[in-house]
Amino acid sequence: MDEPCSYEDFRQCLVDLRQVNRLTLSYRPTLDFLDRLVAGSKPKEPLRIVDVGSGGGDMLRRVARWAKHRGVAVALTGIDLNPHAAQAAKEFTSPETAIVWITGDAFAYAEPVDVVLSSLFTHHLEEAEIVSFLAWSEAVTRRGWFVNDLCREFVPYRLFGLLAQVMRWHRFVRHDGPVSFRRSFREDDWARMVAAAGIANYAVKLARWTPGRLCVERIK
Repeated sequence: MDEPCSYEDFRQCLVDLRQVNRLTLSYRPTLDFLDRLVAGSKPKEPLRIVDVGSGGGDMLRRVARWAKHRGVAVALTGIDLNPHAAQAAKEFTSPETAIVWITGDAFAYAEPVDVVLSSLFTHHLEEAEIVSFLAWSEAVTRRGWFVNDLCREFVPYRLFGLLAQVMRWHRFVRHDGPVSFRRSFREDDWARMVAAAGIANYAVKLARWTPGRLCVERIK
């Protein structure tokens, strides 16, 4: 999906990825982070959350549902470089769900930010780009940031490849899923990148989530 493609291909891939996310329980780590972020003290002002690499908007729609259920006021923004992403996200999002979709570079986002989220985003980047992303997230956020990504492990890599074939997901998903596991990280990788970003490792928490997730969080 990092290569140019038609909107129709992109959209169908996002439809299948939505099913992948449901089956792999991929929303749980991010929503658990947000639960702990607001535990004991709901923000008086809307919590300004930016999702970088937002794709078709699945994560932010789940965050919107979480916020409504918890009674937390939020202002949600999704940013993606792919020009198809905002179009698809708007198509998939009901009009009553107030989310702003932006096409562009997150580093150019100039509005105040409480929380930066990303999901299945960082493994698409080179290490130097990840370090820059972590440093930016640390600099712009008031409350914290959360990286929800894959763990480089053989078993989930093999299981995903088999499941993708059985489910007959879009060819992009069948190809990119195993590649994404190979490009993903382990704890020592994240410790190195966090340190390179100028963030103390004791301030960051790493946690594995089944199946096949390794998440990085910072609560300020």
